Amino acid sequence: MSASGTGQIVPEIAERWPDLADLELLVQVEKTGGVGAAARALGVAQPNASRTLARLERRLGLSLLARSPRGTRLTPQGQLVAQWATILLGEADRWRAGVEALRAPAEARLDVTASLTVAEYLAPVWLAGLRARCPEVSVHMAVQNSKNTLERVRSGAADVGFIEGPHDLGDLNAFTVGTDRLVLVVAPGHAWATRRGPVPAAELGATALVVREDGSGTRATLAEALTGLATCPPALILSSNAAVLGAVAAGAGPAVLSGLAARSEISRGALIEVPTELDLSRRLRAVWKGSRRLVGPVGELVRLAVEPR
Repeated sequence: MSASGTGQIVPEIAERWPDLADLELLVQVEKTGGVGAAARALGVAQPNASRTLARLERRLGLSLLARSPRGTRLTPQGQLVAQWATILLGEADRWRAGVEALRAPAEARLDVTASLTVAEYLAPVWLAGLRARCPEVSVHMAVQNSKNTLERVRSGAADVGFIEGPHDLGDLNAFTVGTDRLVLVVAPGHAWATRRGPVPAAELGATALVVREDGSGTRATLAEALTGLATCPPALILSSNAAVLGAVAAGAGPAVLSGLAARSEISRGALIEVPTELDLSRRLRAVWKGSRRLVGPVGELVRLAVEPR
């Protein structure tokens, strides 16, 4: 390493060192086979990715990409640089993990935010596992709907969030940790409780439902499933799964909500699950800002979320 007598890095050398994010983009081009696919994988706009790669070529003084009307591929030089970059990025991950470990005793706090469904039915198991693996970490979890969860993560109020539903993530990173399915439920005395066939999408849309509030992943998933159909104003709008379940049982109308939330009421016969023609499956995602690589307690928590049980 070139340095001055005072231990400072010589500026001319430092200027030639590429950013790790630039190298990560090059590695993604090798993995995905194109600049567009690499940009999508990293959540950046393709024009920005193209400019980044051109800057990397200028900085290294090498031709890394072969561009043609059929697309872009790595040159033999680019392939070698991408292979070396993979090794370098792996070492950078280990360096970051080491720094996090050194900081852990002084900064052993993890702020988590989660949508209501995840917080009530899944997160407690994950957090118990994290407590067993990282007993020095103090975990603080805020329960929000999915929209507010994203806002807390984006503002920096939470280190990681867990959401459900088809929300726009903007500049946040995301990783799918599981899936969930919404179910249509009614009170035992409702007319749909004894029907034999599934409820058609149009009929469901034309029915006054008990729904969650705007911003919830449950509400967003249902709205997406009913896209293009005429819909009836809700019978009730409630801000918790328990309130929705209670209102349905009391005869306020049908509801569509997480199978996790309705499972207990269905099993004891307080509510009846009714089949529907709609595809009501959805992804459960961890979201965070900053580096795409998760290390330390945050990474451990996300790993626990995807572990089979």
